[in-house]
Amino acid sequence: MHTTNKPRVPLSLLMVVGIIAISFSAIFVKWSEAPAPVIAMNRLLLTVLVMLPFIFKYVPEFRKISLKSYGLLVASGVSLGLHFLFWMESLRFTSVASSTAILTLEPVLVMVGSFWIFRHKTSKVALFAMAIAVFGAVLIGWGDFKFSGDALQGDILSFLGTVAVAVHMIIGKSLIEHMSAYVYSLFVFLIGAIVLGIYNVGAGYSLVDYPAHEWGLFLLLAIVPTIFGHYLFNWLLKYMQATSVSMSVLGEPLGATILAYFLLHENITAIQLVAGLLLLVGVGGFIHSQEKGSSSEHPPLAERALQKEASI
Repeated sequence: MHTTNKPRVPLSLLMVVGIIAISFSAIFVKWSEAPAPVIAMNRLLLTVLVMLPFIFKYVPEFRKISLKSYGLLVASGVSLGLHFLFWMESLRFTSVASSTAILTLEPVLVMVGSFWIFRHKTSKVALFAMAIAVFGAVLIGWGDFKFSGDALQGDILSFLGTVAVAVHMIIGKSLIEHMSAYVYSLFVFLIGAIVLGIYNVGAGYSLVDYPAHEWGLFLLLAIVPTIFGHYLFNWLLKYMQATSVSMSVLGEPLGATILAYFLLHENITAIQLVAGLLLLVGVGGFIHSQEKGSSSEHPPLAERALQKEASI
C-alpha cells in the first residue's frame, strides 16, 4: 500500500476552509431566536444524523474501542457540549467580536496542556507567531470588552467555553491517534448533544417546538461550522499537533467580524483592520513553522494515521 507522510491537499489550505466554516457559527447563532442550549443541542444532533448513514463500515472499529477510550470519549463529548453551551450563551450578552476574541486563549491553553501531557514542545518562532496572532485577535474585540453588566457576563461565559474546548482538543489528540476521525467525531458529537439535552430538559426549554426557519439555521450550523469546521479539525489532529489545530480558532474573530459587518451590520474599526492583518501574519507564521517541524520530526505518526484511514 502506498502512503505518504501527509495528505496531498496542503494542511494550511484545509485549515483555511475550517476557519471560514467556523466563522459562520456566530452569525447563525445571532440570527436564531431559540435558546442557546437548544441551538447547540440540535446543531450536534443534526450533525450526527448527517453522519449516521456512513456508520456501517466503522462498526468493527467501534467494537475494538477499549473501556478507557470510551471514558475519554465521554469526557471529550461533555467538554464539547459545555463549550457550545457557554459560548453560544455568551453571544446573548456580548458582541461577536468580543466573544470570539476571548476564544483566542484556546491555543495557549492547549499548548500548556499538550506540553504537560504529551511533552509537545513549541519552537521560539512558533511562540512568537502565536503571540502576534493572539495580540491581533484580542485587538479585534478590545473595543467591545466591558467589565460590568451583561457584557461582562458574556465575556465570562466565553472564557468558560474556551477552557472547555481546550480540554476537548487535548483529549481528542490522545484519542485520534488510534481511531478514525469519523468514529471519534460521531461519538463526541452525540455525547455533547445528550449533555445539552439533559440541560435543556432541566431548564424547561422546548426541544423541538420551533419554526421551520429555526430548523434551517440548526441545519446550517450542523453542516457549515460543525462538519466543515469541527469535524475537519478533528481529522487534522491526525497530522498536526493539537496546538497547531487549535490555532485555527484565531482566524474566527477576523472571519466572524467581517461576516458580522456584512450580515449583522456590526461596525469594523481601523484598529480591527490592522489587528486582522497582525492575526493573519501570526497564524500563517505559526502554521508554517509547525508544518516544517512536523514533516521532519513526526513522519511515523502521519504515516500510521494514513494507514489507519486507508484500512477502514
